[in-house]
Amino acid sequence: MTCAACAARIEKKLNSMSGVEAAVNYATESAMVAFTQGSVTYDDLLSAVSDAGYEAHVLTDEPFDDDLEARLRSAQIRLVVSIIFTVPVVLISMVMSLQFQNWQWWAMGLSAPVVTWGAWPFHKSALKNARHGTTSMDTLISVGVIAAVAWSVWAVVWGDAIASFAMAGMSGMNTSDAASSHVYFEVGATVTTFILAGRFLETRAKHSAGDALRSLLALGAKYATVLREGVEISIPASVVREGDLVVVRPGEKLAADGVVTEGTSSVDMSMITGESVPVDVVVGDSVTSATVNLNGRLIVRATRVGAETTFARMAKLVREAQSGKAPVQKIADKVSSVFVPVVFFISAITFGAWMFFDGDVAKAFTASVAVLIIACPCALGLATPTALMVGSGRAAQMGIVIKGIDVLQSTRRIDTVVLDKTGTVTTGIMSVVDIVCVDGATRSEALQMAGAVEKASEHPIARAIVTAAESEIGELPNVEDFEALPGVGATGRVGGTVITVGREDMFRERLMIIPEVLRTALADSRSRGHTAVIATWGGQAKAVIALADQPKPTSAEAIASLKLMGLAPVLLTGDNIETARAIAESVGIDTDEHHLYAGVLPEDKVAVVRDLQERGYAVAMVGDGVNDAAALTQADVGIAMGGGTDVAMQASDLTIVNGDLRSVPDAIRLSRATLRTIKTNVFWAFFYNVAAIPLAASGKLNPMWAGLAMASSSIFVVTNSLRLRRVKLNR
Repeated sequence: MTCAACAARIEKKLNSMSGVEAAVNYATESAMVAFTQGSVTYDDLLSAVSDAGYEAHVLTDEPFDDDLEARLRSAQIRLVVSIIFTVPVVLISMVMSLQFQNWQWWAMGLSAPVVTWGAWPFHKSALKNARHGTTSMDTLISVGVIAAVAWSVWAVVWGDAIASFAMAGMSGMNTSDAASSHVYFEVGATVTTFILAGRFLETRAKHSAGDALRSLLALGAKYATVLREGVEISIPASVVREGDLVVVRPGEKLAADGVVTEGTSSVDMSMITGESVPVDVVVGDSVTSATVNLNGRLIVRATRVGAETTFARMAKLVREAQSGKAPVQKIADKVSSVFVPVVFFISAITFGAWMFFDGDVAKAFTASVAVLIIACPCALGLATPTALMVGSGRAAQMGIVIKGIDVLQSTRRIDTVVLDKTGTVTTGIMSVVDIVCVDGATRSEALQMAGAVEKASEHPIARAIVTAAESEIGELPNVEDFEALPGVGATGRVGGTVITVGREDMFRERLMIIPEVLRTALADSRSRGHTAVIATWGGQAKAVIALADQPKPTSAEAIASLKLMGLAPVLLTGDNIETARAIAESVGIDTDEHHLYAGVLPEDKVAVVRDLQERGYAVAMVGDGVNDAAALTQADVGIAMGGGTDVAMQASDLTIVNGDLRSVPDAIRLSRATLRTIKTNVFWAFFYNVAAIPLAASGKLNPMWAGLAMASSSIFVVTNSLRLRRVKLNR
């Protein structure tokens, strides 16, 4: 495709097919097509594109342009050769002191390679469009160049251009008013060269705009080593099956999402999470495709393969986002689709008006050609997709996936950010924060006794106690006669000692005496929002172990960033008010009834979001669990934290792959910047065409400068979009 009109034509052709919904992206030279299974085939879609006068193939998960480098080299050669021939044409045509007898023949000869071979891409496209009864911007360029050159050839061969110059007596002052004495070889050559330069820079800039996604797609593993019947076999990564044991040596990329079954290592997760610090993994840990194993040998059981991997889904979401269209861009596309016939009409009217009011054929011709050249709506076609490409690509580098253009529209209005507590503001993992013992018992003893019993339990509190015990005292003794007490605790025997670990309510019901020091510790834990359990052995309460789901280290910084942006953070949790207040205070969220909602059941989260919306707030919801999915959908913008459930990620508009809460303000900031860039681009493109066409029609714009201005408008739009790559993060 060579302009926005091409994209509009292909889109119209595809959408005319029954059961097909297509969006064609000029910047990425691709189409996102949805169709009813069985109604059409890939061949039908490709035939429709072919019928419209273009070629297409089904896009795989490879970078957009396999031959882009070759295309750029070809365009560069064509541009350089055109410049070499155009410079002398301009000099002898525009600098009178350099003109000599019969210079017009030299101008015609030097410009010939430019307006034929140099401009061939425009002529070829115009001919192809003509065969299909359509027009594009290349039609305007081709007709404008041919008109300028044809007029000039006629003036030299059959007109009086040579004779009038000779009559001027070598002074270079052609005083003839005859239209046939004027030549425009420099117009044809310079317009071709300027537009070739614009197309070359535009292609290179579009390539830069897609660099992030191209880099992302290139990061995937190409091959994998799998264990089949104990033998290591190297196979393409695309054919790894779920359940395969994948061998990953140091320096190799993981070919699938999976779970480590053997080995320990550090894994570079930066391409998925954006974090440069490697993550240590051991047996049982989950790993993600396209990440890099840095040291030890790992054996990973594949749980997600092919298009289902985190990496593949992330790339797919980024590509889909880049194919979206803002409402203002849809208007621009409609304008582009009818623009060329309108421009031909305006050019004809311009010629007729000049002839009627002035009678000067040369002026009429110059103005009408300038209208043809200046009117290119390419900038309109590039306004949205280039900004989306750069914005979503930059987001992907930051570990953020933006699902589509509508998200950008929505983030502009956000004034309230509702944060689910567990797994979003906090780590979602309980940890021991304090141990209080009665006289005669020690911290190590309490951890050993409680850890031994809880080792047989799968409860989150039990796992937290075991983790703390093993990290402080090492291997724990085996427990006998273990019994889980659902909802209250667990009991077992170590050696000859019976140990019970549980909530205060259980021991109160058993009428066990709890020493004053432990009662004080329990009260302190409640006031701080901690969860506390009592450990007993030998028939006596010996220790209180306090646990808490700690805030993430970056949560307070993220909340401060949201406030600086003028956004109100709201904490939403199912915990009791004491726990909720303690967490809110620790990260900087206000604890009044408008900013803190405690004791909220999963099914009530939607009601909270809806209530805020009914009170006039534009709400972004941030969550990570299945029970957050409905609230994420209800919110004006749903933001899923990475590491959360697939349901939450599917329900969201934005996905924070790295799980860092600081990426929430970053995502909103980048989305808003992308939307601002789109609006700036579209305004400039519309303003340019609205202002430039009357200027050209009035005769105040030489076709040569019209070509330069037309090329510059597209370059401005693309380079303005590239500024998004430098959006600063508040880190």
